[in-house]
Amino acid sequence: MTTDEAVASPGRATRRRDRRKAEMIETALQILSTSGYQGMRFEDVAERCDIAKATLYHYFPSKDALVSAALEKLTTDVLTHLDAALDAAAGESATTRLRALIGEQLRVLTVLYPEVGTLFSFPAPWPDEHAEAIKTMRRRHDRLFRAVVDAGVAAGEFDCPDPAVALHCLHGILNHASIWLRPDADPDGHTRTAVIDESLRLFTR
Repeated sequence: MTTDEAVASPGRATRRRDRRKAEMIETALQILSTSGYQGMRFEDVAERCDIAKATLYHYFPSKDALVSAALEKLTTDVLTHLDAALDAAAGESATTRLRALIGEQLRVLTVLYPEVGTLFSFPAPWPDEHAEAIKTMRRRHDRLFRAVVDAGVAAGEFDCPDPAVALHCLHGILNHASIWLRPDADPDGHTRTAVIDESLRLFTR
C-alpha cells in the first residue's frame, strides 16, 4: 500500500461506515412506516440490509437507538427541504412564502418521503420516549408554517379568524392528499397546483 493509499483508507472506511449506517436508517424508516414501532424488529432490518444482527448492534446498541436516529434523520431532512423553500422565497409576500411551503410539503409527502405522513401525521402507539420526541419534531415543523401565517395576518394578507385551526386543516388536507395524489397520475402537476390553491383559501375569505 502506498503512503497516499494509507492516508486515504481511513476516509474510505468512514464513508463506507456512513453509507451502511444510512442504509440501516432508511430500512428502519421503511419498516416503521408500514409496520409501526411494534412491528419493527432488529432481525428484519438486518435481513433487508443483508448483514448479521450482530453488525447492526455494532452501529446501534438497541432498537430504540435505531428508531431515534431514524426519526431524527427524517425530521432533519424534511425541515431542510422546507427551509430551502422558504429561503428561495425570501423577501416575497407571506402568501408567496406560504405557497412555497405548501408546495414543498406536498412534494415531501408524495415524492420524497411518503413515510412522513404515516409516522408523524396519524395516531400510532409509540413508547413514551419516542412519543415525546415526535411531538417535539412536529412542533419544530409547525413553527415554520405558523411564522409565515402570523406574518401574513400582521400584513393584512390573511384574514382567517383562527390561524391555529386553519393550520390544522391545512395539514389535514396535505396529509390526506399524500394518500390519493400519486405523482405518476399527475404528470403535468395540475392536480398538485389545485391542492395548493385550495389550501391557500383557508387563510383568506
